[in-house]
Amino acid sequence: MRAARLFYALACLFALCAPLFGIYPMFMMKLLCFAMFACAFNLLLGFSGMLSFGHAAFFGSAAYATAWLATAHGWGTVPAILAGVAVSAALGWVIGVIAIRRRGIYFAMVTLALSQLVYFICLEAPFTGGENGLQDVPRGSLFGALSLKSDVVMYYVVLALFIAVFVLIRRIVHSPFGQVLKAIRENEPRAISLGYDINRYKLLAFVLSSTLSGLAGSLKTLVLGFTTLSDVLQANSGEVILMTLLGGSGTFFGPVIGAALVITLQEYLSDLVGGWVTVIIGAIFVACVLTFRRGVVGELAAAVASMTGRQKEKNRLESPNLP
Repeated sequence: MRAARLFYALACLFALCAPLFGIYPMFMMKLLCFAMFACAFNLLLGFSGMLSFGHAAFFGSAAYATAWLATAHGWGTVPAILAGVAVSAALGWVIGVIAIRRRGIYFAMVTLALSQLVYFICLEAPFTGGENGLQDVPRGSLFGALSLKSDVVMYYVVLALFIAVFVLIRRIVHSPFGQVLKAIRENEPRAISLGYDINRYKLLAFVLSSTLSGLAGSLKTLVLGFTTLSDVLQANSGEVILMTLLGGSGTFFGPVIGAALVITLQEYLSDLVGGWVTVIIGAIFVACVLTFRRGVVGELAAAVASMTGRQKEKNRLESPNLP
């Protein structure tokens, strides 16, 4: 527990000082947005046991809603973000009601099909800009008092929201509701036999995950100043799955590490190898799946637990009189 707290403290210190280290704020903001997206997806996959192939629909729908309201209707930053989050939450409820009645691969296929429907709506709708997307999205200001035009100011706003979402997810998982989700993930028939309405719990988890994914999409739109079809593309859903599994599904910090690895590789390898960056990331993913099946953070946690257990056993053997 102390080691985990120390790690979180060092991570927060690094994030707070990142601009001082010369790290490009735009890169860090993009990383934090996708880390938030991965954490939201991990709430569904890692702690609820539901694999969605269509989470880009929530990320992208919120991005489009925020961009459209901010550009075409002149909404302020906070109302536009809240509207985008509301759109993703409503869409999550609609898709969740349909999808949670299925299990396993059938659940995944339903989410994939419905996300493709959202993609075609974004492609054909007159207000989405088609293949060009929506450009020149203004950042505006926070409550009319704090201008977000500066990358550094925007970075700390995104960082604060990311920390809030991270803490919220931890609180959800450690709550009685989160314990029921874990029970459903481990043994669904047993959870039913204990009297839990599993569909209600699964739907709520799905809506929470889609809502937080929408927040990540809205922030990403304001950070970059545009949204395109790539936000609702199936490849975006694949990337968030990759981030979660690479870092460690079912761990709190794993999706953050996975997002950092993927975004860093994309940013710094794309100039060197061009389109081959996708092949390289895929090869790294295959290698990690074969060697680190629990993800980077999952394997590290297991190694630390194993070392701690061996040390305790050694101490017990050396001091047999101790309990």
